[in-house]
Amino acid sequence: MADPYAAFGVLPERINVSRRLMLHAREAPDRPAVIVPGPKGLDITTYAQLNARSSRLAGGLIELGVKPGDRTCVFVKPGADLVTIVWGLWKLGAVPVLIDPGMGRERMLSCLERMAPRVFIGIPKAHLARKLYPAAFQTIEISITVGSSLLGGLLSRGSTLAKVEKAGTDVIEPHDTANDDPAAILFTSGSTGPPKGVHYTHGMFEAQVRALDKLYGFEPGEIDFCGLPAFALFDAALGMTSVFPPIDPSNPESCDPAELFALFEKVRPSTAFASPAVWRRLIPWCVDNGYKLEGLRRALTAGAPIPPKLVRDFHRVLPMDGDLHTPYGATEALPVSSVSGREMIPDLETRVLQGEGTPVGTVAPGIDLRLIRVTDDPIREWSDDLEVAKGEIGEVVVRGPVVTHAYAEDASATAAAKIPSSLGIWHRMGDLGQIDENGCLWFLGRKSQRLMTRLGLRTPVPTENVFNTHPRVRRTALVGVGPAGEEMPVLIVEPVPGELPKSKVMTDAFANQLKVIGRKCKVSSDIETFLFHPEFPVDVRHNSKIHREELKDWAQEQFR
Repeated sequence: MADPYAAFGVLPERINVSRRLMLHAREAPDRPAVIVPGPKGLDITTYAQLNARSSRLAGGLIELGVKPGDRTCVFVKPGADLVTIVWGLWKLGAVPVLIDPGMGRERMLSCLERMAPRVFIGIPKAHLARKLYPAAFQTIEISITVGSSLLGGLLSRGSTLAKVEKAGTDVIEPHDTANDDPAAILFTSGSTGPPKGVHYTHGMFEAQVRALDKLYGFEPGEIDFCGLPAFALFDAALGMTSVFPPIDPSNPESCDPAELFALFEKVRPSTAFASPAVWRRLIPWCVDNGYKLEGLRRALTAGAPIPPKLVRDFHRVLPMDGDLHTPYGATEALPVSSVSGREMIPDLETRVLQGEGTPVGTVAPGIDLRLIRVTDDPIREWSDDLEVAKGEIGEVVVRGPVVTHAYAEDASATAAAKIPSSLGIWHRMGDLGQIDENGCLWFLGRKSQRLMTRLGLRTPVPTENVFNTHPRVRRTALVGVGPAGEEMPVLIVEPVPGELPKSKVMTDAFANQLKVIGRKCKVSSDIETFLFHPEFPVDVRHNSKIHREELKDWAQEQFR
């Protein structure tokens, strides 16, 4: 086997990622680290200020009794406070636990209870939740309010972020952490099951920074339009400026494209990272209004595949040297691979529309990627005979320094997703794919969303891509109706707004149009059953991952 670790050289045995922030603060103290638009203009935090604030916070937390290794739940809105808190926790060796409140109350409370944090840092609204649902917060010993609020101060017994910072000093030596010491717990989106806490280490975070740098050539001083708040942590590690746009993290699809473009014009970012839901709002709006995203050399999107038409529209608004990149990965392993828009258009577009799946590119630096036989059972030990033959469909598994080794407080999930080997842990991505003759990985769908028909395994994405070309179709989902092994493929269609058929005649006419499209490709030629749904359920984080399990249940109901 190839050694994926060779791509980065040897990671130090003792490493604390906060030293990266300190380095950039020394080299470029006046460089903006965080920019947040506000009612009075742009609120700018420089690297010197971010470094000093995070040091004061670390020192103040130590005075308050926070210790290295303490799990610290952070419920703070995207912005300078969030970045300061996470880097301050890293400096003292504590472990931020970042839970997306958009996952829903019950899931959020369940995640909190399992993680058993000792420290809680949150906005007043989060402290109110502590009082309303005490069982989930029973392990909290130290609580701090972010923001000025009498209610928040009362709920947290007087400790505020400002008071904690005031108790610290501008300079602090980072805690001496090993590269395998815990750095953070981040949660999966829960799009195909309960959200799981992913255990990050300082060494893994360092490896991710190096991998992203090698893959995309980020440079210190670049400005990032940070539509995915978690990426701001990488920005600070890379010496870049994070601009937090007016996007609701729990509903990115609700963003105002005019407002986003106005901020673009003010800050002129060189890079931007956002979910497909954001780009589906902004890019067509720019095309319709004749606007270009001048200076944007590198746009990134993740969370779900984007259609070729959106890629084409991107290239209409980007500068000549700009491109769209789609990194493939997961909370448990990122980046795994990447594909660019200029690779997609025109070279791969035809293959997408003919039903080969969605290309996600060649493997990223430091990644060893294989395809193994499809099974839902845990795999106790790696063996080369798990791999499928060249060209066959298999489950994607990856190994390397950016791959997490375990889920926090979830031994069964760890056993189901991890494969031990003598050369390192393999992570099962839960995705089905194929690798073509050029080494490009093609995404075919989630393993849990595969169909088991009389003809065997069937993957949803290749078929969906064919039907997504209809101008009145927003997106589709191929699901199976019936018992496993005899599932009938049913295509559920979400029409573009205003195009949902309102009568049987209109429904039949729409379905017949889709049948004509489907018969042009082998992978879709047998689809005869179509259902129309007003609005697909999607994940909160990206507003893009389709909850096919819910749609499958809905489809089953239609046939009863």
